[in-house]
Amino acid sequence: MKKTAAVIAAALALALVFSGCSQTVANPSSSSTAASGGKTVLKVAADPTPHVELLNHVKAKLAEEGIDLQITTLDTNGDALVNEQVNNGEFDVNFMQHQPYLDSVISEKGYDLASAGKIHVEPIGFYSTKYKAKADIPANATVAIPNDTTNEYRALKILEDNGFIKLKAGIKNYSATVQDIASYTKPIKITELDSAQIIRVRDQFDGYITNTNKILDAGIDASSALFREGADSPYANILVTKKSRVNDPAVVKLREALQSDDVKAFIKEKYKGAVIPAF
Repeated sequence: MKKTAAVIAAALALALVFSGCSQTVANPSSSSTAASGGKTVLKVAADPTPHVELLNHVKAKLAEEGIDLQITTLDTNGDALVNEQVNNGEFDVNFMQHQPYLDSVISEKGYDLASAGKIHVEPIGFYSTKYKAKADIPANATVAIPNDTTNEYRALKILEDNGFIKLKAGIKNYSATVQDIASYTKPIKITELDSAQIIRVRDQFDGYITNTNKILDAGIDASSALFREGADSPYANILVTKKSRVNDPAVVKLREALQSDDVKAFIKEKYKGAVIPAF
């Protein structure tokens, strides 16, 4: 009987151990509450340039404040999934987009996401491997532009601002396609492409418009743009998290670190106007 009782007790103890394990695994996405050497873990997915560079710049400061910043660098296809990954808790924060883009994703997918703060602007620009100045661009020049909703509008807007096209009146929500061109002030031929492809095929066009982070990632001098958005661009890159976590202490500390005078000076020194502080 004693042997039987001992076996039953051991079995009950083992069941309790496995029960405790299953409870721990059941909530793996509470990243900011998980301890890592006494620190709060904050998982952030970000584009390589300048986003990851800015995060690495503040990583040590956040460690001093008890935040273990764990950074995942997105590849060229990562942006398509990362809002879903924040929404389902795989990451606490992402850093790769502006508010109009986030709004378009929320409208389409219904994600429970919000901005946790503006960090920087990457003015979108017109580049060419064939011409050095706007005046050199010939009639019927071929131009590649991004085909995602908000960045296509940005591309069309700077083409309008620089005397190539006229957009239809009344365009709302920072969204437009070539179908919204009312007239061509100077004839050009526009091709809509995935922004990740534009750099690779740029030599096939007379000019191309793409995001500054793509330019920097490719090692292209951003100051070589023939023209680009001004510093008043509404497309500030933002930290994105779940609505319920905008005021999470760890997220707030990340925002404060990235909106510091130290980061402002770092941006101005490193990027020479290709990236502009938005705070």
